[in-house]
Amino acid sequence: MAPPRATVYPRGEPPGERESRSPGGRLEAGGRPVSRRGDFFVRFWGVRGSVPCPGPGTVRYGGNTSCLEIRCGGRLLIMDAGTGLRGLSGSLGPGPLDADLFMTHTHLDHVCGWPYLEALTDPGTALAAWSGHLEPPHTLEGVLRRFLKDPVTPATEETVRARIAWKDFAAGDVLVPREGVTVRTAMLRHPNGACGYRVEHGGKAICYITDTEHVAGEPDRNVLGLIEGADIVIYDATYTDEEFPRFVSWGHSTWQEGVRLCDAAGVKTFVAFHHEPGRDDDRMDALAAEIEAARPGSVVAREGMALAP
Repeated sequence: MAPPRATVYPRGEPPGERESRSPGGRLEAGGRPVSRRGDFFVRFWGVRGSVPCPGPGTVRYGGNTSCLEIRCGGRLLIMDAGTGLRGLSGSLGPGPLDADLFMTHTHLDHVCGWPYLEALTDPGTALAAWSGHLEPPHTLEGVLRRFLKDPVTPATEETVRARIAWKDFAAGDVLVPREGVTVRTAMLRHPNGACGYRVEHGGKAICYITDTEHVAGEPDRNVLGLIEGADIVIYDATYTDEEFPRFVSWGHSTWQEGVRLCDAAGVKTFVAFHHEPGRDDDRMDALAAEIEAARPGSVVAREGMALAP
C-alpha cells in the first residue's frame, strides 16, 4: 500500500487559511494564519538553484533561489537565505521577528537574499543563525557580515540593529532551537561543504537535503540515516540521471536518486527541489509527470506552495 501523501496547499492558500476566516480564527503577528491543522508545515519561497531566473518562462514554478519557511507550532524556522527570502520577509509584515535561520551552506545563491530581510533593521528582532558546514577560520558571522559592507548592499552593519546569535555547530549534531523542536543534521557532499536538516515536531519530520552530490550506485548513508521514515523529504533534484555524468563534481544530485533514497528510507512524500535554472515551466511540467510516474504522490516544489505532513 502506498504511504499517505503530504497535504499540498497551492500558492495563496496557507495551511489553516480557511479556518482563520471563520469567527474565532487566530492570526499571528504579520497576519499569518494559525490553526490546529496547520501547526507544522513548510512553505516554499525560492526553489531554484545556482542563479535566479525570473521571467515569463518560470512563472508557474518560480525563479527565486533557495528559501523555505517551516512553522512548528507558531515557531518560525527559515531554511537558507536565497532571493526567496525577500518574499518571505514581505509576507511577515512590519515589526520585530523572533526566528531561527538555518543555512545549508554559504554559496552565493543561498545567501544573496540575506541583506533583504527587513526585520534585520529592527532592534526588537531576535534571530538565531545556524550553520554546520564551515571549518575554521570561517564562521557564519564572518561570512554573512561580508554582505553588510558598503558599497555592496543597502543594508550595512550600521543599519542592521537586530540581535543576532551566531550558532556554528558541527554537521551531525542534534539541535534543540526551540522547545518542542528538534533539528537533526548531517554532512552533505558539496564543494566547500553543506549540511542537511531533519526538523522534528509533534511526532512528524520534514527533511531539507539540498546541494548534495551522490555517487552512482552508492546510496549516501548520511542522507539515508537523516531521512529514515520522514514524512516529507525535500531533495536536490537539479539534474536527471541522464544529465548527471556531465556534471560530476558540481555538487548536485538527480530526482531519480531522490526517489531511490526515499524508497529505501521509507519516506512518505518526496519533493523535488533546487531546480536547474535553464528549465522553463513546460520542461518542469514534463519532469513532474516523469516523477509522478516513478513515485506516485511525489511533489515538484513551486514558489508559494505549502506542504503539511
